Amino acid sequence: MLWIITGTVISYLLGSIPTAYIFGRLLKGIDIRKFGSGNVGATNAMRVLGKTPGITVLILDTIKGFIAVFFLGNFIMERYPAVSDEILRIIFGIACISGHNWTIFLRFKGGKGIATTLGVLLGLSIKIVALKLVLGSVIFTWLLVLVFFRFVSLSSIIAGISLPVYLFVFKHSGILICLGIILAIFTILRHKQNIKRIIQRKEPRLF
Repeated sequence: MLWIITGTVISYLLGSIPTAYIFGRLLKGIDIRKFGSGNVGATNAMRVLGKTPGITVLILDTIKGFIAVFFLGNFIMERYPAVSDEILRIIFGIACISGHNWTIFLRFKGGKGIATTLGVLLGLSIKIVALKLVLGSVIFTWLLVLVFFRFVSLSSIIAGISLPVYLFVFKHSGILICLGIILAIFTILRHKQNIKRIIQRKEPRLF
């Protein structure tokens, strides 16, 4: 049990690393929370810091989720094989996303968690091969909505909601469907302000 608790705490702290905030401080000496949308994530980093820093933040935030689920999951499983591999990695994934969304380093105000969620799903899909079809479907949904509406936020919301739907349609386990529902709720909660701006027609388009 101690290994699980330790892994969960490490996953949360890993997710809590505020990549966009750090890049804002290092590159421009600014608090990115005071610029653009005020979000500590890749999209705002791209708007405020530029395309290359924004893409770098996106990649690093994705890597956080992947490390927690895949590498840390492997490390803990070798030392505590009694627990379910799937459940352990899901716990670490949720902890990492929670860290990104509610980072302890910025008074529990973090990003939207989309890139980190992608990393978590990538890590899970290596261990659960059938999940790759779901992941591909979610990414395709995200891209399709982005092309048609040009809102990153709307793309993320629709993709997040589609996750548990795809998991159900492709007949995955109940625990994975529950994970999908939790992540969909996370996505909606973190995009409440974006939803309001979309309704008010004030949400900025990506292009």
